Amino acid sequence: MVELRRAQWIPVGVIVLAVVLDVATPTNVTSAPLLIAAPVAAAPLLRLPGIIVIGTLSMAVHACLAWIDGTFGWHRGLANQLTLLAVTVLAVLINRALEGQTARTRRARQVAAVAQSAVLPRPPSRLGRLSIAARYVPAEDEAMIGGDLYVVQDTPHGVRVMVGDVRGKGLGAVSAVCADLGAFRYAADEAEDLPSLVASLERALLREGGRRGGQEQEEGFTTALIAEFATGLDTVRVVNRGHPPPLLLDAEGRATVLAPSEESPPLGMSALGAWNSPVDTFRFPPGATLVCYTDGVTEARDEAGTFYDAAERLPHLVRHRALAGDPVTPAQILRLLVEDVERHTGGRVQDDQALLALHRPLFDASPP
Repeated sequence: MVELRRAQWIPVGVIVLAVVLDVATPTNVTSAPLLIAAPVAAAPLLRLPGIIVIGTLSMAVHACLAWIDGTFGWHRGLANQLTLLAVTVLAVLINRALEGQTARTRRARQVAAVAQSAVLPRPPSRLGRLSIAARYVPAEDEAMIGGDLYVVQDTPHGVRVMVGDVRGKGLGAVSAVCADLGAFRYAADEAEDLPSLVASLERALLREGGRRGGQEQEEGFTTALIAEFATGLDTVRVVNRGHPPPLLLDAEGRATVLAPSEESPPLGMSALGAWNSPVDTFRFPPGATLVCYTDGVTEARDEAGTFYDAAERLPHLVRHRALAGDPVTPAQILRLLVEDVERHTGGRVQDDQALLALHRPLFDASPP
């Protein structure tokens, strides 16, 4: 916003520069071409009244300078005045076209935001004693949503979570995300354990691939991290199907990578063979936060090609905030992580990022 305000002074600066050059040069040298640039520069920077003011000011300044130099005649003076008028009208037309394009883009983003909330609704901020935060950072601002997903659901078997990344881009990936979320919401309530839940998701993805056909049937898959919190929140059970492992931040800010005990392929590849879905159980002590994310975080690279390491960098960020007295909430953790990834890449978002943080309070108390 500050940069925009500064940029809006560019047309005025062009006029001032034209005056300086005209005064500093012989009378047979005109600054009219530079004055013509002022309304053109105003077209993308100012609103309609501002463009008209700049155009009128350019014409008035040119007339004064030409009068002082004694060059205000039909051959140069009036011809330049007509040119300035024509360029001002052109600048107004350009501004109207840009405003229309901006309005269309704004409406498209609003539609995309509604679609995102429908396809990928934000989880509740609290389920029982668990505090929850979610972030979605699209690789393209206009897209708003792609092939990354997260979902949190309170079930008869405890709070169950899935974070995933669908292969592909565009509407096909969004369709697969819808299939994944629908399958999870149904199976999370019905499946007695995580292997049964994973098997239900596998079958749903195969059906979706069959409906889509072609390459998507043969190569469509979803990397997925599926977690289940025990009733007392003392442990978290995790199934990892080809997904970046989550981080466990303890109450002191130390990070532990919850790597799977056995590598398993992504969901949707059972047609190529049968694999187990090992369930790993980890302690989830009071004050701990489970941080899950997609490969848009782990595969973010800087200019030297170095991948982002959340396990190394996130603890320093959290401790720094804690020492500063800021509350390190799940939402704050995700904000710190997203901002640090952006710094690491120099602002170049290379892939969608879906992030989820689930926090157990340091002092457990029964919900009211």
